[in-house]
Amino acid sequence: MARHPESSQAARGKRRSTWSLVAMAVAMFGFAFALVPLYDVFCDITGINGKTADGPTAESARVDIQREVTVEFVAYISPGMEWTFEPEVRRLVVHPGETRTINYSARNLTSEATVGQAVPSVTPGTGARYFNKIECFCFNRQPLAAGASAQLPLVFYVDPELPDDIHTLTLAYTLFNAPPTETAQTQ
Repeated sequence: MARHPESSQAARGKRRSTWSLVAMAVAMFGFAFALVPLYDVFCDITGINGKTADGPTAESARVDIQREVTVEFVAYISPGMEWTFEPEVRRLVVHPGETRTINYSARNLTSEATVGQAVPSVTPGTGARYFNKIECFCFNRQPLAAGASAQLPLVFYVDPELPDDIHTLTLAYTLFNAPPTETAQTQ
C-alpha cells in the first residue's frame, strides 16, 4: 500500500505543532520562574511599589543633624489571621543617617502554633529606596506557639540622600499566615 504524500505531510505538520507547543510551554514556565526575581530587580532599580532594601545594609557614615524626617509605623493583619500585631511606636522623628530601633508586638490568639510572615511597604514609593532595614523581623517567618507573644525588632536608618521634598516616610507591614516549615521553632 502506497503512502499518500498528503498524510506524510500532515504527520510532519502535527509533529512540528506538537514540538512548538512543548517549546512554548517550557518557555512560559521559564518566564514565570524568572518573573519574581525580575520584578524584584525592577522594584529595586525604580523604587516602585514601596519595596525597601532587602537584607542588612551598612549604615551611612554621616548623620544629617540639620534635617529631620518623620517615620510613621503602621501594621495590618490579613483577613483570617488570628494575631494581634502593632508597632510599639506609631511615629518617630529621625535624622537621616542615624540608626534607630523600634519593636512591633505580636500575639497568637489561636489555640495552636501558627507562623506569620510580615511584608513591608514604604510610602511614598519614591522614598522607599532610602529606607534601609539593618535588622528586621520581616526577613524571616515568625512562629508563635498558641497564646504566645513576641517583641519583633526593627533596626533601620533613613539614607541621607533622601530627596529634600520628602519629609515623612510611612512603613507599613502586612502580616500574613505562612505555612509552617520543618525548621521553624515556636517561641
